[in-house]
Amino acid sequence: MPRRITIQPRLSLEELENRYRQAKDPVERSHYQIIWLLAQGRPSEEVASITGYSRSWIYELVWGYNRIGPDTLGDKRHEHPGAEPLLDESQQVLLRQALQSPPVDGGRWNGAKVADWMSQQLGRTVSRQRGWEYLKSMRYRGRDNRVDNELSEQAESKKWKRNAVSEEATRTSRPRRARLGNA
Repeated sequence: MPRRITIQPRLSLEELENRYRQAKDPVERSHYQIIWLLAQGRPSEEVASITGYSRSWIYELVWGYNRIGPDTLGDKRHEHPGAEPLLDESQQVLLRQALQSPPVDGGRWNGAKVADWMSQQLGRTVSRQRGWEYLKSMRYRGRDNRVDNELSEQAESKKWKRNAVSEEATRTSRPRRARLGNA
């Protein structure tokens, strides 16, 4: 029979239950539920089946709770928002304005061209990938001549249809040749 996990008496059973029931964050709620159930004396297998957490993760939670306390419970990812953006607000406005006109070297804006523009603004090299990410985040839609393309496609289509009709007319007016070969 496996050993039962012991929980350090940092909080009473009532306090653990209250924190479990009042937790707004679902991860924190699950963590408090695990500690509360184990503090009641339930085996880790039962707690794992109730909560859906693996036994190894339950041991990790208990390890942190027993050594540090309730501060280890909950989802700490909310406290770490990530890195600061490369471009501040004013630089992003400048980039939006730059995207309204064609790039200096012509063509269309792409990740490499945005990265070059950002490198000039920041005074350091910026990867093409980061340029592409900024281009996507600004929901840039490259300007192209879709209207002209559609008109030329329609004209090409009509021309092709005209040629196809005239070929069909000449093909049916000619007599068929006899096939040569083994028949």
